[in-house]
Amino acid sequence: MVVALDVAAGILGIHAYMAQNQVKHVHLFLFQCSEPSHDAFKLGVAAAAILLIAHLIANIAGGCICYGSKAELRSSPVNRQIAGISLMLSWIILGIAFTLLILGAMSNNHSRDYCSVSRHKFLWMGGVLCFVHGAIIAAYYIAATATIMGDRGIKGLSMAERG
Repeated sequence: MVVALDVAAGILGIHAYMAQNQVKHVHLFLFQCSEPSHDAFKLGVAAAAILLIAHLIANIAGGCICYGSKAELRSSPVNRQIAGISLMLSWIILGIAFTLLILGAMSNNHSRDYCSVSRHKFLWMGGVLCFVHGAIIAAYYIAATATIMGDRGIKGLSMAERG
């Protein structure tokens, strides 16, 4: 479900980029003058909101994979390492993608023409990063679930069964 939400956010981000491209643009070096696209604004905000919801659900469902130090990370099982690293990467990607989607959407939230530093591809890049977020969060969820199941399996065994 979380990956589907990330895919939906990515598609909305890319559609926002396409809607933004349908309005009049004039480029002058790094500056861009354009009419705002209300559709691009709505789609960009929706993509950012869905991305946040997907991240929230994945973090709640995956549980907390926390480390006190680098030594603890290095000495932990591989599934726990993958879960920790992918959780960290998912937060980084979330921050970048959300920022790009919001900046791209806000550049289309004006009542009249405006000129600014070109933010032309922010919606597209944010949309693509939603797909990346989906892949990373899927890896996190699988590794976190395997870690939790592995921890429960070991704790559930009696001393004789552990060997």
